[in-house]
Amino acid sequence: MKASSFAVFLTVFLTLYGLVNFYIYYRAGQLIPAGSAARPWFIGGFIFVALSYIGGRLLEKFTVCTASDAFIWIGSIWLGLMAYLAIGFLVADLLHGAAYLAHLALPGRVSLSAISRQLSGGLVVAIAAVTVAAGYVNAANPLMNRLELEIKGKRTHLKSLNIALATDIHLGVIIGNGRFAKLVDRINELNPDIILLAGDIVDEDIAPVIEENVGEKICMLKAKYGVYAVTGNHEYIGGVDEAVSYLVEHGITMLRDEAAVIDNAFVLAGREDLSGRQFSGTRRKPLANILAGHTRDLPVILMDHQPFGIPDAIAEEVDLLLCGHTHHGQLWPFNYITSMIYEVSRGYRKFGSSHVYVSCGFGTWGPPVRTGNRPEIVNILVKFSE
Repeated sequence: MKASSFAVFLTVFLTLYGLVNFYIYYRAGQLIPAGSAARPWFIGGFIFVALSYIGGRLLEKFTVCTASDAFIWIGSIWLGLMAYLAIGFLVADLLHGAAYLAHLALPGRVSLSAISRQLSGGLVVAIAAVTVAAGYVNAANPLMNRLELEIKGKRTHLKSLNIALATDIHLGVIIGNGRFAKLVDRINELNPDIILLAGDIVDEDIAPVIEENVGEKICMLKAKYGVYAVTGNHEYIGGVDEAVSYLVEHGITMLRDEAAVIDNAFVLAGREDLSGRQFSGTRRKPLANILAGHTRDLPVILMDHQPFGIPDAIAEEVDLLLCGHTHHGQLWPFNYITSMIYEVSRGYRKFGSSHVYVSCGFGTWGPPVRTGNRPEIVNILVKFSE
């Protein structure tokens, strides 16, 4: 990423982060009387949790240790609480504002004492805490979603193809060996013909993945045709060359703007993530160039991390496009935003002869919490017919 672009992004992010935290601090602080002995503890504790995520990520750049992991965990939980506290306090303040206007319009009929700031503030904190706790449990228990589809009119000696798909694993401090081992076991139980990992395999810096030797578990993924993957934006955030090298060393075939014919039965293609231009200044290849030289008589399966490439896939008559990235918002109500941004934010759609599946992902980014959907592993059974 260019230095100027990064400076603008960092300035905007820190400004918004600071404003949201100040708002929560101001509103939550109203729950504690000014002279209370608990107030200094509240101030110190708030500053600590608000700075934990940023501090942990900065420390991680220098050394992966218990302290960096602890800061990231505390800060990640805070990100979830921060979202729901901000939403809750904003709703409460809007209700207070409406009550105040009603009081001015109808003096004596609408009592402001009916809506206590302390009572509403305490209710917001309680609801936010319960929501984040439930979302944490939800995030740790992915579904196995199954999809069956048919590709017609293509030449192949296969009658069917059993695909295991996982996207947005986000290996790192939050998703470590324990969670990943469960993913490996559940995928292997499917006895898949091929395993596809459609980007954001690594969360940010590769160092925690190396430190925990997650590669040992990666090597346990087994499929007839092997394990294939593409880059996502998070591989670029943490350092794409280091992440790709580590994944390749542990048995994953990375498709970076390239295609391969598998068993003379189908074409498997993978596009470099769109964020490559932002981080390295290079444009990814046009899809037509990637598929050039490969017969279109065979079924074509494409991985492209971000769903922005759906129109390209349709134009090139790709038979099956697999994406991730969106997390379908991860936290409610952000799923409504991703649904407005992406033509497909989650799930299956068909455009002409092109099948499209956008997974909401296995892991989490930021808060280890999901409230807008269930995390998933996807088992796709593709049937072929003349």
